[in-house]
Amino acid sequence: MIPSAGVPKKRQRTTAARRCSSTAGTTSSASDVTLTELSQSLDRPSPMADDRPSPAADDALHFNDAATADVVLRLFIDAPSLLDSSPSATADSVSNSDLHVYLHSDILRRSKYFSALLSDRWIGHVHAAEHSSSSVRDRDLFRLNLGVPPAGGSIQSHLTVLELLYTSDFGAAVDSASTALDLLPVALELLFEECVRWCVDFLEAVPWTEEEEKRVERLIPFLSEEESKELVARVSPSGEDSCEAMLQGLVSSAMNSYGNTAFVKAFVGKILRDLSSRETAKRVLEKAFAMSLKTVKESLEDYSSPVFRGDHNETEAIQRLNLHKASTNGKHLLWLVERMIELRVADVAVREWSEQAAFTADLQRAFRDDAWRNIVPGLPAVILRCTCKLANAVTAGTILASRQVRRKLVEDWLPVLVVCKDNVSPISPSNKSLYLELEETFLRIISTLPMSDAQELLQRCLSFSTRNVEDCLHLVTAFNTWFRRAARPLKPDFDQ
Repeated sequence: MIPSAGVPKKRQRTTAARRCSSTAGTTSSASDVTLTELSQSLDRPSPMADDRPSPAADDALHFNDAATADVVLRLFIDAPSLLDSSPSATADSVSNSDLHVYLHSDILRRSKYFSALLSDRWIGHVHAAEHSSSSVRDRDLFRLNLGVPPAGGSIQSHLTVLELLYTSDFGAAVDSASTALDLLPVALELLFEECVRWCVDFLEAVPWTEEEEKRVERLIPFLSEEESKELVARVSPSGEDSCEAMLQGLVSSAMNSYGNTAFVKAFVGKILRDLSSRETAKRVLEKAFAMSLKTVKESLEDYSSPVFRGDHNETEAIQRLNLHKASTNGKHLLWLVERMIELRVADVAVREWSEQAAFTADLQRAFRDDAWRNIVPGLPAVILRCTCKLANAVTAGTILASRQVRRKLVEDWLPVLVVCKDNVSPISPSNKSLYLELEETFLRIISTLPMSDAQELLQRCLSFSTRNVEDCLHLVTAFNTWFRRAARPLKPDFDQ
């Protein structure tokens, strides 16, 4: 029998009988002949096959027809162990523990298992006694025993496969993946190749539930390599990096391939959150972040330092294209930053963002120009939101950044904030709150730096001041903190 659990090594099916509990013999008016006796009588001549009832055509034979049968198959439930017993198995054992099915040897030989049991090698040459056509007891019958596993529906599955030896109506019998999985182990046990092929072909063509997939995986080792090829291809990765390649495709599609990117990005975000391998998600997001950042930087560089060739209209069109490309990829960059922070894998992104002196210089030049206002008015806010997200993650401890990274993050991006405040007008309520949040975050980062670094950077934050001092309490607090620390002795005694 095919076991219900475990994955043994793949092995080829043979025509030898697979169950040690099965026996073959004949019943006659004199006595029963055991399997041992039959195997010891291989050399005795007998015209056994010629004396057995032989209908003119197979279509005259019917399943479980006692009037014409020459084989009696006893199906019985193998007694389950105490550890393996279950309520369903016990119920099946009680109701169908011992069934006798009347069959025909000519039909059974479609199964290599029964063909081997009914061959001369096993049955020897046993002379059949005279029989009466009206009484089964008066005819010689081969008696076979077949134990089935103590699982719910196991007896019925065996009966179905036995009947298929007669009808070959596989299309009617196999109507679901669950049914195919019930019949396939029996067909494998009985070496009924046509039934095996049909069940495998059916399983290849239909979807499975998660539980059905587990059952398929348990059966694959009992199929030949050719039979299992398509099933294995469905459940096995095509390569070691297939998961990473799939994620890269999803992230790229979410950013570039759909008009309504919001819904697609939300779905891909859920896939990333649910992924079991955080390291894979980290690698994919870091690659996408690097590519998007590179595109934004190159676009801003081309815009800030154009090569004037051709007429004015052509140059203006190229400049507009550069700004649009920077704006589009900036939005992708913001989505990637949010996903990386959400998954706590943004440490590389923060380090990269803190090393962008040339990029921030291009941004300052671009934002001092008026051309971008009518082309991509939202570009400054997108770039500053990326900065704000990463800076907030640093102050929250989500990303543990080094002193150098923290300093450079403020040092390079503070001038961009100042330029945006001075040149983006009128300031919308959303931009005003963004500027204020980024100011507060920069000041909190400065408070984490050594006093010498803080002294230098705080002096660059005077643009945070407002007409009403009460409106810039975050700046007042930052300076008060620095002066409080500066008032301490050069070598304070912290033990006091």
